[in-house]
Amino acid sequence: MNSDQMKGKWKQMKGSVKERWGKLTDDDLAIIDGQQDQLIGTIQQRYGIAREAAQKQVDEWNAATRESEVEEHHDSRRRKAS
Repeated sequence: MNSDQMKGKWKQMKGSVKERWGKLTDDDLAIIDGQQDQLIGTIQQRYGIAREAAQKQVDEWNAATRESEVEEHHDSRRRKAS
């Protein structure tokens, strides 16, 4: 998911972000506001990890999120076809 897509879906994604990175506060999420670089930097700061490690976590989370969206889309199409 690129930064524009993340920004557009931020309201929907905040719960997933909070679930994945529980140390992030509501204020952090408001500041991040769908900006991937801001998310990475805040994770780096809150968890005391290297930027590369934070980037890897966000990339893995993005991949899992995309996979989940694809599965939901396919399930929806199957239900409509029934």
